[in-house]
Amino acid sequence: MSTRISLPERIEQYLAERRRLGFDLHKRSQSLGRFARYVDAVGHRGPPTVELMATWARQVKKGRGDRGTAARALRALRPFMRWLQQFEPATEVPDEAVFGSVPGRVTPHIFRDAEIEALLEAAGQIRPPLRSVVMRTLFGLIACTGLRISEALALVDADVDLNVGVLTVRCSKFGKSRLVPLHPSAVAALCAYRRERTKYVPSDPEGPFFIATRGRRLGQALSDRQVHRIFEELRRQLGWVSRGGHGVARIHDLRHSFAVRRLLRWHEQGENVHQHMLALSTYMGHAKVSNTYWYLTGVPELLQVVGRSFEHFVDMGEAEEDSDG
Repeated sequence: MSTRISLPERIEQYLAERRRLGFDLHKRSQSLGRFARYVDAVGHRGPPTVELMATWARQVKKGRGDRGTAARALRALRPFMRWLQQFEPATEVPDEAVFGSVPGRVTPHIFRDAEIEALLEAAGQIRPPLRSVVMRTLFGLIACTGLRISEALALVDADVDLNVGVLTVRCSKFGKSRLVPLHPSAVAALCAYRRERTKYVPSDPEGPFFIATRGRRLGQALSDRQVHRIFEELRRQLGWVSRGGHGVARIHDLRHSFAVRRLLRWHEQGENVHQHMLALSTYMGHAKVSNTYWYLTGVPELLQVVGRSFEHFVDMGEAEEDSDG
């Protein structure tokens, strides 16, 4: 790298230029920042090389990621390296020859009703009692609304309006905010949770809705890391065998399961799914409706339904041809 301008400074310059063009670069900024810290830690000098980038990509997620994880990490660097070449012509740009192409979306584990019930029951047995009610309510809310775990943990008390039965999800994954209507059964469960929580922590409209439950962190925002740790413990306890492509059932699969159950129910009710797709996409906070349509082709449970619908359509067409003849 140039002795005059450091790699972190170049990254800030690149991000500033892109943001002026209207790009939201939150994740790209995080990836480039991690790469810059790695370059500094290993003492690399000179323009970035593909070997350096590949070595960094392999250690993403502490080396526990798969080939797809490394491929995604490398892809995040590519636009910046092309930009950097105007200042450092010797900068190398990684291509797909290193780890292969970035894999497409992997089939999720779709939770059966009995599995969700078992998860909530097991969460209800956690000790101490406050932690059990927090975890049971959190997992139940994600399962019945399809919220992202980050969205649920970011809720403050004022975002949960149980008088009208609506959540306000603010500045979620794509910087969008949305209203999420709740089923009466979800409203009842959240009311019960709020009553139980006030036995331990005073109500605060700007305080976190889901709280940590022990020691000095009592009443503070519940951490993503703790939730995943508890979910992993419950998953092992329940002995689930993954039916998806990730190897294990994940919290995020509760969100996928919500979408699939909703689509299946529309099919069972004879509804025109395509007329409802935009509403479901908005409810779930998808950036594009195509992300919602993915379920119809990426999930075996829905592929079977689509296949039966297509067979019915073909049969109807043949019947019409026979009557015309």
